[in-house]
Order: sequence, then structure tokens, then C-alpha cells
Amino acid sequence: MAAEPAKICPREQTLTVGNFKSFIIMYAIVDIAGQQFKVEAGSKIFVNRLAQKKDEAVEFDKVLLIDNEGAVKVGAPYVEGAVVKATVLDDEVKAKKVLVFKKIRRKGFQKLNGHRQKLTQIRIDAIA
Repeated sequence: MAAEPAKICPREQTLTVGNFKSFIIMYAIVDIAGQQFKVEAGSKIFVNRLAQKKDEAVEFDKVLLIDNEGAVKVGAPYVEGAVVKATVLDDEVKAKKVLVFKKIRRKGFQKLNGHRQKLTQIRIDAIA
């Protein structure tokens, strides 16, 4: 016997436009070491190598956008007074290896280079 769809997925638990707004949390778009990241409080991200060591606090003031439960502030180019605070979790992380293969056909030339980018893992503590 097949179960009724209403018992498997009740109407109260489905995601609609009305209750979708309750899932929106505060996030920011931040420029960190030349790249833009969408960050939320508590999220962990890998960024290009930073000068800070493990367990040190770091602040990023190049905030491009802040969304606080639907109230959006867009900077021109940066939001005034906005700061994202983070903690360095690990400063000796390497990314996956990227292989660069060069070949000139019919000449016998082949060259294979590998590269692993050094990264820093940070945890976003607060968006202010």
C-alpha cells in the first residue's frame, strides 16, 4: 500500500515563500586577499595565504555588501564602518595539486609542471 503524500511530507514542513524569510540569516560579501567571499558567522573558509599565525584574530574592513535579514547595505565601493572578525584556524594548508602540461606537437616537446597553492583556513566569528 502506498502512503498518502500528506503523511510523508506535511504541508507545514514544505518550504514556501512565506516561511522562507525565516531561514535568511546575516551574511556579507568580503574582499579577502584579492578575492570575494560570501561569509556568515560561524562559517569556515579557505583564503589565500595570510600573514597571521594560527589562533590569531584578524579583521577585514573591505566589506562590499551586508544583508541583515533582508536589510541590504551595498557599499560604494565598501560599506562604511563594517568589519568582519575572524580567527585563523590553520596557516599551513595546501590546495589540491594543479598540473600544467605543455606540448608542441610534432616537435617532441613535452613539459609537465605541478603547483600547490598555500592557503589559510579561517573561521568567521562576527559581522559588525
